[in-house]
Amino acid sequence: MSSPRTRVYLTAAAAAVVLATGAAIGFAHDREADATAGVWVSPVTSSAAPSPSVPATTPPASKPPAGLKVIKYADGPSGLPADPEQYSTVAPTEGLHPEDKVALYDAPGGKPKAYLPSTISGLRTVVPIVEKRDGWVAVLVPSANRRIGWVPPGGWTTAKLRDQLIAQVSKHTLIWLRDGQEKQRWTVATGAKATPTPLGRTYVMGKTRMRGEIYLNLDALVLGSVPEEPEKMAEVFQLAHTGIHAWYKDSAFGHSVSNGCLRMAGDAQKELVGEVGAGTPLTVLA
Repeated sequence: MSSPRTRVYLTAAAAAVVLATGAAIGFAHDREADATAGVWVSPVTSSAAPSPSVPATTPPASKPPAGLKVIKYADGPSGLPADPEQYSTVAPTEGLHPEDKVALYDAPGGKPKAYLPSTISGLRTVVPIVEKRDGWVAVLVPSANRRIGWVPPGGWTTAKLRDQLIAQVSKHTLIWLRDGQEKQRWTVATGAKATPTPLGRTYVMGKTRMRGEIYLNLDALVLGSVPEEPEKMAEVFQLAHTGIHAWYKDSAFGHSVSNGCLRMAGDAQKELVGEVGAGTPLTVLA
C-alpha cells in the first residue's frame, strides 16, 4: 500500500469520491448502512433454497436471538471458530450466496454468532464453501482473518468457483489458477514488516474503482481480510480491508513495502480483475 499521503486504503473523503463514481466500496471505513432487512426463516424447512436435500442426521439450527449482529465491511464477527485448514491450497469449488441473510453458527447445531448478509457495502456476497458436515456447510468469513462460520441448509444458493489465487510472501509471488491449472504467475509487492499482508485463507469480495495515477486508475480487488494489528495502523486504515491493486512504480515489485495489500503491474492487474470474480479463494503463505 501507499504512504499516508497516497493511501490505498481510501480515506472517508476519497471513499465518497469512489462511491460518487459508481464504485461499490473502497479499502476504508464504509459509513453506509449495510443491508440487515429480513426475517429469520427456519433453515431446515425453507423451501426457497436449492441447497442439497437435508440428511436425516442434520443437527437442527437454533433460532438466532433478536438483535444478532450483521457482518459489515468495517465491523466483523466474533465468536466464530478458527479456520482449521487456514493454509490449505486445496481450491474450494463452490461459493455460497445468501438470498437475504443467513446466520453463521460456531458449529453444526451450535450457537449463532452473526448474520451474513446478501451484500456488504454494495458487494454481492459470495463466500467459499470449505467444508460440509451433516447437512451443514462451513464458509470463509469476511471482515475477520482466518475464521469460518457454519451455515444450515436453506436460504442460500451456490455458485461454481473455477479460479484460485495463491500468494507467497517470502517469494513475492501471486499465482492464478483456473480449474487447478496455473494460468499466470506474477512478481508483486507485499506488506512491510510492520504492516504485513495477512496470512491464511481469504477470498475476493469484489472489485472497486481506484482513482489516481499511483493506482493507474485501474479497478482493485477487495479481499475479505483486514489488518492483523489495526491499532498499529494509521487511524484511517484501522477499519480497512486488504486488496490487490495496480501500482505505478515497478521498483516496488519483489519487495515488502505496502500497508498489507498486494501491488501488481498494470497489465497484470487488468488481466486479473477481468478474469476473477467474487468468491475467488486466496491463500496467502509465508
